[in-house]
Amino acid sequence: MRRLLVFLFATYTTAVFSQEIPAKEIDIQQLLDELISYQDEELNYEELYENYLQLLQQPLNLNTASAEQLRSLYILSESQVQEFIAYRREQGKLLSLYELQTLPSFDLATIQKVAPFVTVSDPTRLTKSLFDNILHNKNNYLLLRYEHTLQKKEGFTVLDSQKQFLGVRDKYYMRFRSSMTNDFSIGFTVEQDAGESFRWNPGSQQYGVDFISFHLQAQNKGIFKNIILGDYQLQAGQGLLCGGTFSTGKGGETINTIRKSNLLGLPYTSADENYYLRGITTTINLPKNFFLTTFFSSTRRDANRQTDSSRQYVSSLLTTGLHRNEAELKDRKALGETILGGILQYTHKTLDIGLLHQYIYYNHPLVRELSAYNQFTFSGSSNTNYSAYTNYTYHNFTFFTEAAMSSSNGKALVIGALGSLTKKLEVSFLYRNYQRNFYSFYANSFSESTLPQNEEGFYWGLKYRIHNKVQFASYVDLFKFPWLRYRSYSPSVGHEWLLRFHYQPSKTVTFTTQFREEEKQRNLSGETTLYQTALGKKRSLFLHADYSLGHVVKMKSRLQFSTFTIDRETTQGMTAFQDITLDFRKVSISGRYALFDTEDYDNRQYVYEKNVWLAYSLPAYSGEGVRSYLLVQYTINQHFTCWLRYAHVRFHDQQSIGSGMDAIAGNERNDISFQLRIKI
Repeated sequence: MRRLLVFLFATYTTAVFSQEIPAKEIDIQQLLDELISYQDEELNYEELYENYLQLLQQPLNLNTASAEQLRSLYILSESQVQEFIAYRREQGKLLSLYELQTLPSFDLATIQKVAPFVTVSDPTRLTKSLFDNILHNKNNYLLLRYEHTLQKKEGFTVLDSQKQFLGVRDKYYMRFRSSMTNDFSIGFTVEQDAGESFRWNPGSQQYGVDFISFHLQAQNKGIFKNIILGDYQLQAGQGLLCGGTFSTGKGGETINTIRKSNLLGLPYTSADENYYLRGITTTINLPKNFFLTTFFSSTRRDANRQTDSSRQYVSSLLTTGLHRNEAELKDRKALGETILGGILQYTHKTLDIGLLHQYIYYNHPLVRELSAYNQFTFSGSSNTNYSAYTNYTYHNFTFFTEAAMSSSNGKALVIGALGSLTKKLEVSFLYRNYQRNFYSFYANSFSESTLPQNEEGFYWGLKYRIHNKVQFASYVDLFKFPWLRYRSYSPSVGHEWLLRFHYQPSKTVTFTTQFREEEKQRNLSGETTLYQTALGKKRSLFLHADYSLGHVVKMKSRLQFSTFTIDRETTQGMTAFQDITLDFRKVSISGRYALFDTEDYDNRQYVYEKNVWLAYSLPAYSGEGVRSYLLVQYTINQHFTCWLRYAHVRFHDQQSIGSGMDAIAGNERNDISFQLRIKI
């Protein structure tokens, strides 16, 4: 009877809220601004962005989604996740998305934000077989993309045979994907960067194009919870050993993003030519709530291979993914890598306990060229890691931890908690301690540095909803580095804090203000061999407005400033841009005009740009100039959608763009992109 009343209520409120809960409309730019909000390092956020776009294409089914999958959206608070899971357990499968309105903690703003990423399947439509699901899946698509820079780079004109690019100036990308959430996924990705030549050389694992990625995945088939063949990633515990590739770390979302979701095996679909595993991973359901995940990977990595009188060795790993000339081809897939391991996990209600083992072997030893800061960098041919992790949820709080150790006896620890003290106040805490001789090559845990090594820190975050229209968020992060670091040749300490105000007076208008400060030790440039260090302090501020003029016109305006101070000298940077989007149903036109002026690279301004579907763009505005772009999307019919993008940048303070073989003579650069999506 209660379920019938709930359904009648949801049916009634559908008429009231149908204009306020969009089915598949979301502003990815606004969402990423909330999650990331700034970027000072050129990290890989492409996988996170792609994950959200894939969910728009194939949303999570609320009737089967796990708590970990819901957390991975980084949208719902822990109390909301627990309230929803309890509701589904007590009431059974949802009949409509509008049932979320019956949950006390799900306000309209939350439902509007999460609605595009979730769906409710019809309980009467039962799946038949894996083959039948693949055959009748309506979410198959083929993506074709072409990119071209109108100006020639130095590599296309240089006469040096070792440096000259061997391929054409065009970039090609092709991708196929067919998937159903919690059922199956099949796909491949092909990419050929500008300057790379088409070659058939199986000996160097090149089959025409430069990069090919593929995967086959089946889920929930008998005792097999998950099977992936081909390219995949692993996300387990808090990412000390298996960190996956989509993670946000510190940002405008100060609560939900500090905890990693325990998703285990995931297909790898990015065009990034690093950090994927290639082989097989399986997760098996064992008796008494145990799950066993095994993984094996065998692939080759780009590396700088050297030879001395007695052996071959690798001096560094390369991550550009570019193989355009003989010098770059020499390092292509020069290092063989084998990884194997397993994860044993016990799950009962809101408790997860896991044990993880990982072994990595290289066919050539890694031998780093020693410098002052890297004396504890990994050297050798193999590394073994172990870890144990626990996730536990009690009422509105979740507690998480992972402890790991590598074969060098280096140790690492992450421990934290997050939850809701009241309906309006959320808090989070995290402590991490990574010893200088801890080595983990596929980690993606919470840290100030790129890798979890040589760092100890405390993080506190809070988020407070003053009322339905105003939200305040903040964090403080205190950290220290017991040993030397790159560009910081002394043990050091630092801090970082952020304040963010978000005001939404109406459904179509939002204002955001954010201030951030970071202070870290850094070397001072000098002519002596003795390095001197000083504290470098960066402060940044942005003012952002997002508003709509009717149903057709959407506008975004932003002012962004920064200062950097070191050794009593201060430099500045700023950017200002105006975005406009015109939506005419089948045709959407988006454009930007941006001005930027930065005194040095420390004040570079990162701003997300709209691009063709599944293409991620977050360039660094540096120098003095103007940047603009125009993006047109045209939905021809239900099977064909195309995009055309033109981007232009003009510098006022320089007569060349880029450096080395990527240098472009002159102060202007023009890029065009065309993409066609075919739904099969």
